[in-house]
Amino acid sequence: MSIIHHLPILLIIGPILASLLILAAGWYDRKLCYPIMLLSITGQFVASLVMLRQVIEDGTIRYYLGGWAPPLGIELVIDSFSGFVLSTIMLLALLAIVYARRSVEAEIPADKTVSFYVLLQLLLIGLVGMTITGDVFNLYVFLEISSIAAYTLIAGTRSSRSYVAGFNYLVMGSIAAGFILLGIGYLYVATGTLNMGEIAMLLPAVYELSTVHAAFLFLMIGFSIKAAFFPLHLWLPDAYTESPSAVTVIISTVMAKVSVYAMIRILFTIFTTAYIIESFPVTGFILLIATIAIVAGAILAIAQNDLKRMLAYSSISQIGYIMFAVGVANQIALEGGLLHILGHAMMKGCLFMVAGLIIYRMGTSNMLELRGVAQTMPISCAAFALAGASMIGIPPTIGFMSKYYLVLGAFEAGHWLYAAVLLIGSLLAVGYIWRFIEIAYFGDHHHHKGEETAGSEGPASMIAPMVCLALLCLLLGIFVEIPMEIIGPAAAILLGGA
Repeated sequence: MSIIHHLPILLIIGPILASLLILAAGWYDRKLCYPIMLLSITGQFVASLVMLRQVIEDGTIRYYLGGWAPPLGIELVIDSFSGFVLSTIMLLALLAIVYARRSVEAEIPADKTVSFYVLLQLLLIGLVGMTITGDVFNLYVFLEISSIAAYTLIAGTRSSRSYVAGFNYLVMGSIAAGFILLGIGYLYVATGTLNMGEIAMLLPAVYELSTVHAAFLFLMIGFSIKAAFFPLHLWLPDAYTESPSAVTVIISTVMAKVSVYAMIRILFTIFTTAYIIESFPVTGFILLIATIAIVAGAILAIAQNDLKRMLAYSSISQIGYIMFAVGVANQIALEGGLLHILGHAMMKGCLFMVAGLIIYRMGTSNMLELRGVAQTMPISCAAFALAGASMIGIPPTIGFMSKYYLVLGAFEAGHWLYAAVLLIGSLLAVGYIWRFIEIAYFGDHHHHKGEETAGSEGPASMIAPMVCLALLCLLLGIFVEIPMEIIGPAAAILLGGA
């Protein structure tokens, strides 16, 4: 049996060993931590691509731990949906780690870098586990691993505001975890199993039980908090704003996407479309809340003066677009929603990298103090403009393509009014994206604190991943058929159930 057969479990065990190695190496020389972390993430990214190719060619991968099949054993499952999300988050994680080195040196106390990289590795272990597990209780375990690491990482700058942000996320995250655990418990009471595939097969016979309805509601509330789905987003603005820049990039792209993935997985794979459309119709309510999120998040973003906080509120709006696809729940809308998961990860990763580089170079993210900053940081502001164009939905970016599919899906479902809200959301996005561009390019240039340090715009290790993501926002829109070859089957699997 080849090592490729064991890649699913190696994706978990390998990083656990890497985190122990980081801890041990850090005692000897903390400079060794970063190369070990980078090597580990690179290996995970390559493994995710190998498994995605295997899924495309041979179908779903099922791995039984210890050779024990469910319900006695634990199952790892990689289908086209989880393979697509896994590859996306590992690409973002790799670019974020490349970006993180100089950012961490500037923002994290030197004596805390070892624990920082260990926690970052544990965060990614949890997120990868959430993506590939086929067991709902293990989904909860991996969720808690990633959450506990995130609570600590958010407070990494050791400022009073980062402590408050981390504590707020801890409180909200604990409430969410309680709801999710209750939901899993009710599912077990109703079906007698924790395996996702078996739950999906057994649930239709007990759809009408109040226990099942309670499980559904608890799980949706819990994962809505985790995914910051409006109006349960209260932890997000402070967490994104006060985190170290590298942590902001990871939790806004990788962590947020996995939370949305888990919610979609539970909605469509465990409960199936028959439940959410016919037995316990909630898609209309989700669609209504999603449209409110799109508008409210954008309006709140326009009102901000801090660049990171503005981008944080825009995430609330963008998550609304993804949930819009869930509310419409047809093939083309789901394709648009999954494409928006990929696109938003690219856009928001790039935009937060720009914000982090501005803080690194200028010492502030207050937009009122960044007038004319494009003269000092032309590459960063150009990357912001390109990723911002994608956020607005200007062709031919990936943001345009995902919204195009969402509009087509809404039209096909007869939701003409809701489709109009998508266009309003794009117009509001112009408001907050253009505001920074106007300040950066057309504001009166004045001396910035960071300009006292001579030299280039910033470290190449921070500029390269940022530019890479900006270009991907454009190229994935032009060559959209490439991701759609994976996304189409993934959407079909979701609509077809387990």
